[in-house]
Amino acid sequence: MSILLAVTGWNPQHWLDALKAAAPGRTVVQPGEAFDPRSVRYALVWKPQAGYLKTFPNLKVIFSLGAGVDHLTTDPELPDLPVVRIVDPDLTARMTEWVIFEVLLHHRQHLHYAAAQARGAWSARRQWPASAVRVGVMGLGVLGLDAIRGLRQLGFAVGGWSRTAKQIDGVPTWAGADGLAPFLARTDILVSLLPLTAETTGLIDRAVIDGLAKDGPLGGPVLINGGRGRSQVEADIDAALRDGRLRGASLDVFAVEPLPAASPLWGAPNLFITPHVAAESDPQALSAYIAAQIGAFEAGIGLSNLVDRKLGY
Repeated sequence: MSILLAVTGWNPQHWLDALKAAAPGRTVVQPGEAFDPRSVRYALVWKPQAGYLKTFPNLKVIFSLGAGVDHLTTDPELPDLPVVRIVDPDLTARMTEWVIFEVLLHHRQHLHYAAAQARGAWSARRQWPASAVRVGVMGLGVLGLDAIRGLRQLGFAVGGWSRTAKQIDGVPTWAGADGLAPFLARTDILVSLLPLTAETTGLIDRAVIDGLAKDGPLGGPVLINGGRGRSQVEADIDAALRDGRLRGASLDVFAVEPLPAASPLWGAPNLFITPHVAAESDPQALSAYIAAQIGAFEAGIGLSNLVDRKLGY
C-alpha cells in the first residue's frame, strides 16, 4: 500500500523526508514516478490537477496539506471519499501569530512611522489603547477562535461573525446575513479567516468595506485577510485604499497566486502584502498528524476533522 504525495508550488523533498520519518515502512510515491496506481491508498495533496485523484481505483482517504480545502472541493471529478483537513496546533499558532502581527502593525501605525523614517522626520502620533480598537473576526472555526483568544489577551475589543450562530464566552457574536451589518458597524479592524464556499466567494466587497465602522480611533477601517483569496473582491479593496474608505489593509491570499505583476494592488497605498505565508504547513508536524490519522483509520477508530462536502469545509 502506497501514500501518494502530490503538491504544487512546494518543495516535495521536505515532505518526502518527513513522511518517511513519520511513517516508516510505507512507500511514498509522487506524480512522474513509475508506480502502480492500484497500490495507492492515501493521497496527500495540495492543488492537484483536476480529475487526477479519480485515477487511483483503491484510494481510501484524501488529505489536504493546507488549511483550505477549496482546491479539492472545486474539482468536479473529486472521488466520493473522505477528505481530511489539516487541524494542527503548529499551523493554528502560525496563523494567530500572523493575525496579531498584522493587527498590531495597523494599530501601532507602523505605516506612518516607516514613511516618516524614510523622510528623516520625527513625527509622533497619538497611540490609542488596544481596548479602544474593535477587532471583528470573520470565521469562527479553529483558526478564528485561536486568533480571538490571542487578540483578547492583548486587550482588543473583539467580536465575531460566522455563517451559523456560535457562542463564545465574553465575546459578542453575530451570524448569517442578518448579523453581518451590525457586526461590521462595530468593527474597526476586520480579520477574515473564512473558508471558501459558495456563500463566501466574493463576500468581502465594496458593500462590506463601506459597512465597516467609520468612528474608530484609527481614522478609518482596516481589512486583514488570511483566509481565502477568492473571498475578496480585489478591485473593490484597491479602490477603497486609494480613495481612503479603507485606512489600511493586510492581504496574505489572492484570487490568483502568485499575485500577477500587473495587479494594481502592488501599488495600493497603506497595504501590506505577504505571499500566502501566514500559516505555512510544516512537513514534520503535519506528517506526524497524517501518520496518526492513517493509523487510527486502519485500526477502525475513524478519522478526525473530516470535510463536510456539502458545506465545503
